[in-house]
Amino acid sequence: MMSIKHFLQFNDLNGDEINYIFERAAWIKAQFKGYKKYWPLEDRTLVMIFEKASTRTRLSFEAGMHQLGGAAIYLNTRDSQLGRGEPVEDAAQVISRMSDLVMIRTYEQSIIERFAANSRVPVINGLTNEYHPCQILADIFTYIEKKGVIKGKTVAWIGDSNNMCNTWLQAAEVLDFNMHVSTPPDYEVEPERANLYGTDHFEEFKDPMDAAQGADLVTTDVWTSMGFESENEERRKDFADWQVDADMMKVAKKDALFMHCLPAHRGEEVTADVIDGPNSVVWEEAENRLHVQKALMEYLLLGKVK
Repeated sequence: MMSIKHFLQFNDLNGDEINYIFERAAWIKAQFKGYKKYWPLEDRTLVMIFEKASTRTRLSFEAGMHQLGGAAIYLNTRDSQLGRGEPVEDAAQVISRMSDLVMIRTYEQSIIERFAANSRVPVINGLTNEYHPCQILADIFTYIEKKGVIKGKTVAWIGDSNNMCNTWLQAAEVLDFNMHVSTPPDYEVEPERANLYGTDHFEEFKDPMDAAQGADLVTTDVWTSMGFESENEERRKDFADWQVDADMMKVAKKDALFMHCLPAHRGEEVTADVIDGPNSVVWEEAENRLHVQKALMEYLLLGKVK
């Protein structure tokens, strides 16, 4: 019997495993595009637990599980015993006895770790305050589709040192590429929060234009992440100079890609001419959540199938 593998943060899997998932994602996507039935997870059940609302996460996991022949059950903590004070550990024991796979989108990383420690089945992080590993899987898969290998390339992160930034930093370690990070003062990367120590794969820049210089990929996120809405006005002032615009894209490589995990606020973290421009791959990136997560679920449940 295969030991249980969880995907709670990006570095839970090594480079070989991640690259295998990318290969499988490309193959599974080709089956989907060719209207070829591929049901390796027939009769398997995914439980999706949401404490934080979502469009892309729910749709990509639910559609993905159906496309692999399985079933997906949506649980919102407001509608379940988890929202009425049932210990996470108890919920994990019960839910994992009735399903094959669990995806959780919640606030603190500690919640998902406590759940996984008491689960009999693989647990996937659909997003926490600290990490967003499935999104970065999709982003890197999109880069590979468009440009080839990411090893040795430079990714510029402009904006908040949030869960996306933390996960990009882990990915740079696992897959051997470089991160240029520029955040406003007081929003810098916290290595212990990113679970990153002694990395030589990232450099911090005070000026976002310097971070974007020569980058192969420029990426950002909303200035105010979910759960921090009370800081909205303050952040709008603090982040005013950290907008990705045409001038910033000009200092990156000529064919540099632009990515954003969405939803986006045009005129805040990115200008409309960039996100809707020729270098933007945000729609492909969004679609690829579906395909990489199918490959991830297949791997966590079946191991390497070829």
